[in-house]
Amino acid sequence: MTHEHVVVVTTTDSEDAARSLAAAAVEERLGACAQIVGPITSVYRWEGAIETDAEWRVEVKTARDRADSLVALLSERHSYDVPEVIVTPVTGGHRDYLSWLVDETR
Repeated sequence: MTHEHVVVVTTTDSEDAARSLAAAAVEERLGACAQIVGPITSVYRWEGAIETDAEWRVEVKTARDRADSLVALLSERHSYDVPEVIVTPVTGGHRDYLSWLVDETR
């Protein structure tokens, strides 16, 4: 099943970096809006060691046909060697909001 709307999520190491990624997504019309959540605590394995760091999550709402370009933008502008960038389908929602979401990415 193909979904028309998605949420693209990434995390980064500072609020400033999160704001920059969110603004770029909206300015380029690759996302209709973005929320920044944080700080959050992330625990992960990197280069054989368990790491614990503060991060900020950026959640970008977009139309499915803009997701690949948004993933490319976030990956290109990200400071991490291997950034988390995940696309999750939206299976429903407020019809007017979802219509606005598509309009804002044109």
